[in-house]
Amino acid sequence: MTTETQAGTDREALTTGDRLVRVGAVVFFVGALATLVTVAPLFLHTAPFPSYAYLVCMLMGAGFLIAGAGVLHTIAEQRRRARA
Repeated sequence: MTTETQAGTDREALTTGDRLVRVGAVVFFVGALATLVTVAPLFLHTAPFPSYAYLVCMLMGAGFLIAGAGVLHTIAEQRRRARA
């Protein structure tokens, strides 16, 4: 692969849609980890966490939405490029 081709591939990999998908995945996994930590006291028969701890679990859904927006943005970009 030539240097020009590698540079072109690197630029395409850093599109806005791809960044949104990566950020969404990180946010999703933080929310999933928070969900596991929050649910653990229920199985260990200890005192449950306060209510705001359950709000952190909402990051899982937020991450899913962010990643979905990134996928849709990438689809729109590719359609625009194909038409041009």
